[in-house]
Amino acid sequence: MQEPSIEASWDRVALAVSGVEPNHRNDWRERFRAVLGDFRFLPGGRILAGAGTPHQVTLLNGFVMVALDDSINGIFNALREAMLTLQAGGGIGIDFSTLRPAGSAALRTGGEASGPVAFMRLWEAANAVLEPGKPRRSAMMATLRCDHPDIEAFAQGSSGPSPLHPMKLSVLLSEAFMHAVDEDSAWPLVFPLGDHPLPAGGEVCERVWSGSPLPQPCRVYRRVPARLLWDHLLQAMHRGALPGVLFVDRINRVNNLWFSEHISCSSPCAALPLPAFGACNLGSINLTRFVQYPFGPHPDIDFAGLRAVAAVATRFLDDVIDLSLLPLKSQEKVSHGSRRIGLGVTGLADTLLMLGLRYGSPGSLELARQIMVAIRDTAYRTSVALAQEKGACAAFDKVRYGASPFVLDLPHDIQDGIALHGIRNSHLLAVAPAASISLLANNVSRGIEPVLEFRPQQGLRQDNSEVSVEAQLRMAEAVQSCVDNAVSKTVRLPQATTALEIGQAVQRAWELGLKGCSFHREGSSTGAVAPNPLPVTSRVG
Repeated sequence: MQEPSIEASWDRVALAVSGVEPNHRNDWRERFRAVLGDFRFLPGGRILAGAGTPHQVTLLNGFVMVALDDSINGIFNALREAMLTLQAGGGIGIDFSTLRPAGSAALRTGGEASGPVAFMRLWEAANAVLEPGKPRRSAMMATLRCDHPDIEAFAQGSSGPSPLHPMKLSVLLSEAFMHAVDEDSAWPLVFPLGDHPLPAGGEVCERVWSGSPLPQPCRVYRRVPARLLWDHLLQAMHRGALPGVLFVDRINRVNNLWFSEHISCSSPCAALPLPAFGACNLGSINLTRFVQYPFGPHPDIDFAGLRAVAAVATRFLDDVIDLSLLPLKSQEKVSHGSRRIGLGVTGLADTLLMLGLRYGSPGSLELARQIMVAIRDTAYRTSVALAQEKGACAAFDKVRYGASPFVLDLPHDIQDGIALHGIRNSHLLAVAPAASISLLANNVSRGIEPVLEFRPQQGLRQDNSEVSVEAQLRMAEAVQSCVDNAVSKTVRLPQATTALEIGQAVQRAWELGLKGCSFHREGSSTGAVAPNPLPVTSRVG
């Protein structure tokens, strides 16, 4: 679909999204159109490409599929649902932790299980068949628990001689594992027993496994030194920038819907940890448009304008839920039950440059936090008002929602409003990479990533002595503290970075309270072998 100008695209999107408003549609169309103008609010690419068109596509960016049932019927039904979601334009996350490890006995056939990595390749192949006829590239995330017996094969699949590509991979790191690495203790690799008998002399332990919030008896397949497994994961990150890490216990502990969800996966961009069949849309406020007197002696941020746009953008993204196609009925039920949205920011690094602040400096961290507090509080107040006007989301529970750690950190007037009126959206904030929409907005810096080295051609390269790992992680921490979903952050590392130093960065990300991140060493690529990889022998921290 070709349009004569970006203004025509904004007109189309504003008209389509305002069409779900029950009252004053023309007024809301004008307000939506106003925040879209001048690239102040950038809806996710799927919204921009699909809203108001005849195409049968979803406007939601991120989906997580159901926990895989460990059977041929269950696996191929899940594959069918995943392909339907990809075909509709959604990016998907799949947790493969519920599949038996390779070599396990298959009771029905007498054969052996293929293991989760083999089925990841099946997803990869099926997606490749869909890809040629699609206007937008599909995105997939695969996760595996750090205590799954095939975790080493998973790490090898991220950067070995036959890498999984272009599927993104993240390992689910538990707090118990991080402590085991620190203590250099033995780490059990386990899998739920289910209906399988325990072999003679076998050992059993209990785990809260993917797909269920309740502890399950698990067979201990073997024990490995925690640091040896840690080293294996770090070497994979060093070679090929994968897997990324998700701190799964923290994700579940601070989830606003902790009382009704168990999360073990995220959207491909990692900004949206979601339950089974969960979905969320995205939009970013372009911070560069709120800088007053840029590069001058007294530059400033227009906080009043920022709050005004955040309020309208929150309503816009809530309306997108009702406008969008959901490929599966189960996705519609979960999405409409929680009404998750992901309002975030882009252009942060450019904004800091315009204000004369160095990325990662104390002043930049404080400003980033102030910006995110303003957006957070505006979004929550708007969602409370929407609950008064249109009704709270079905997942809302006054007592338990109000007891979530993130909500308890909100200003008291917002907590009182939630208790009195409920809330329209269980989650409201997410910081995505915002790559394509940032390019559209005159190529502003992407998400919260630093500005690296300017070059005349498209693309950026980093001299990491200019932006330290600590500065990048501190910025992610400042922003994450005000975000109820998650922050997408790729920590850029110089080529000389060792696997040991990557491990120190992962540990630092955990200490700072991040929900996850990925690490990219300059010059590394999936499947590439790093020159002279170094062993990792030191303890974490």
